[in-house]
Amino acid sequence: MIQTVRKRDGRIVGFNEEKIKAAIRKAMLVTEKGEDEALIERIVDRISVTGKEIMSVDEIQDQVEMELMKSPRKEVAKAYIAYRDKRDVARKAKTHDIFLEIIAAKKNDVTRENANMNADTPAGMMMKFASESTKPFVDDYLLSPETRDAVRHNLLHIHDKDYYPTKSLTCVQHPLDNILKNGFEAGHGESRPAKRIETASVIACISLETAQNEMHGGQAIPAFDFYMAPYVRASYIEEVKYLEQLNGEDYSDLYYAEIKDYVVAELTGLSGRERIMHHAINRTVSRVHQAMEAFIHNMNTIHSRGGNQVVFSSVNYGTDTSAEGRCIIREILKSTYEGVGNGSTAIFPIQIWKKKRGVSYLPEDPNYDLYCLACKVTARRFFPNFVNLDAPYNFNEKWRADDPERYKWEVATMGCRTRVFENRYGDKTSIGRGNLSFSTINIVRLALEVMHIEDYNARINAFFAKLDELLSVTAKQLDDRYNFQKTAMAKQFQLVMSKLWTGADTLKPNDTIESVINQGTLGIGFIGLAEALIALTGHHHGESEEAQKLGLEIVTYMRDRALEFSEKYQHNYSILATPAEGLSGRFTKRDKKDFGIIPGVTDKDYYTNSNHVPVYYHCSPRHKAEIEGPYHNLTRGGHIFYVEIDGDATHNPEAIMQIVDLMDEYNIGYGSVNHNRNRCMDCGYEDATEGLTECPVCHSHNIDILQRITGYLVGTTDRWNSGKIAELHDRIVHK
Repeated sequence: MIQTVRKRDGRIVGFNEEKIKAAIRKAMLVTEKGEDEALIERIVDRISVTGKEIMSVDEIQDQVEMELMKSPRKEVAKAYIAYRDKRDVARKAKTHDIFLEIIAAKKNDVTRENANMNADTPAGMMMKFASESTKPFVDDYLLSPETRDAVRHNLLHIHDKDYYPTKSLTCVQHPLDNILKNGFEAGHGESRPAKRIETASVIACISLETAQNEMHGGQAIPAFDFYMAPYVRASYIEEVKYLEQLNGEDYSDLYYAEIKDYVVAELTGLSGRERIMHHAINRTVSRVHQAMEAFIHNMNTIHSRGGNQVVFSSVNYGTDTSAEGRCIIREILKSTYEGVGNGSTAIFPIQIWKKKRGVSYLPEDPNYDLYCLACKVTARRFFPNFVNLDAPYNFNEKWRADDPERYKWEVATMGCRTRVFENRYGDKTSIGRGNLSFSTINIVRLALEVMHIEDYNARINAFFAKLDELLSVTAKQLDDRYNFQKTAMAKQFQLVMSKLWTGADTLKPNDTIESVINQGTLGIGFIGLAEALIALTGHHHGESEEAQKLGLEIVTYMRDRALEFSEKYQHNYSILATPAEGLSGRFTKRDKKDFGIIPGVTDKDYYTNSNHVPVYYHCSPRHKAEIEGPYHNLTRGGHIFYVEIDGDATHNPEAIMQIVDLMDEYNIGYGSVNHNRNRCMDCGYEDATEGLTECPVCHSHNIDILQRITGYLVGTTDRWNSGKIAELHDRIVHK
């Protein structure tokens, strides 16, 4: 006998025979003979008694069809089948409409969900078809009822939900030295160990590209300068050997001679071994520059994920003080400054300067000259961003200045903002680790649900009660996804689970990845702190000390709960200042529909990213740093600090330095500087003219403003979704 029914969304509900009767009755009413209550009762009784204890909706409907076909009223069976088909079409109508919009290459928030994916290409369309088809499957079969309910009520967003069934992980910081020294296999090909800088550059690209096809997030190299440095000396030795052959002499004593810096020198006036050595250095610098140029060019042109998206790549550097490491840093900065193609700004890799006192920040530091160059490049090309190794929470007690492998104990950042450092299961390091998955909670909606409570203390208490419940649901959802991911076999991720992920070298192809993925992190993200505070207090944290106090209490509570979840589930949970792109307007649209337009809260097309001061709020960079800085210690899953400056930044690298100084003063972990940069889409001309509408070189009116979207750049705002476009228009200069 039927007791319960499994609905299409996975929920289990009590059996209600009246629903079956109503459906049969509707089918009878469209036939000539009309209703037959006695037949309806017999059919329902038979199905109720003979059915299993728990049945799905489709199983029950199949039984109704069979009983009607066995009855004298076969015309009712046909009407019932037609009605059922019509309902199926109605349920699929949304997917049908979305598919038609993808086919028509329409510009909407579905096709512009990811600004660095071209959904108009055949490969991009195919990926969107797959994405929109997969999400309902995840909702119906892979999410718990509590999670589905939170998603349905606009409280929770599961990032990269379309990749959920693949069991893939989010991101990883590549231990590139392992690949450069030992080579690797990928697909049907394999790579030998690198012997020179050109090969090392290409292998770095291949590593990032291959891993991108195995993961749903970004790829990063945590110590690009240290990893590439040995191949500078190897290339220098090749140049010396070439001169040996050319001159018929032995210069082997120069192979490992001390080189203070790889700087191009005029050979006029030099003789003997000094001339030979500087000639080899000059040639080496030229090769390194070309290799860095090729690396940047490749990372902006090679595609992954079915050929529709460039690799979401990042490189960290700045603390290698060896002559070879400094050469890598200098030449990648020079290549970045020059631009790619016809001189346009490179979108990838996201470059991140590691700022550290005693190494690369103060005038007396050995890499201070390169830090100055980095600020000059940022002033023109937006990159590098800056990670602050001196922030207390970025310190590792194992770091020593005289350790040639000190980079292992330096935090490295994924360009968008993701941070992986603390570790319950091994060394405190970023290398060979990454985020497993992350989900974002809508704290604005929680505030909207309680803002009608007049008593302030009661309102805040109600908010925290709702927050606690939602955090618990989110932590369990992430644990559920982890338990699904851990069943994947190592052979499903040929590169990531053989050469990149910490501990993966112990796995055999058919082993599951369960024993190693606990090195990764699970991120609980949040969006709209500013709007939530306005709903709760009437002001956001940038304009009110009371709101700032409450904002810090909210995020501190989230951090503390994440630590408790880490103990409960035995994972590396962390709080993430979500890099909302497609999500920026999605939460808002539903909340606006449910709660109406509320000034300062739902009156825009987006919610403010994570804990940022609203982009429309007029304040100085110092005030912004003072407000946002304390949140970085609490959001150890990732964070970023933005400052918007005006004018032509190319003439003002000191302004970049001042922002980095603020990061140092307020213990900000990671930051970047935005400024105006126009680009002619026809000839590539760039400048900082406000409101440029016509290119002064080719007179084209096809002008785009190069802008940062969520930590990374986008070559054209044409691919931005409506929420991010609205945010862009509201951005003001901080001064």
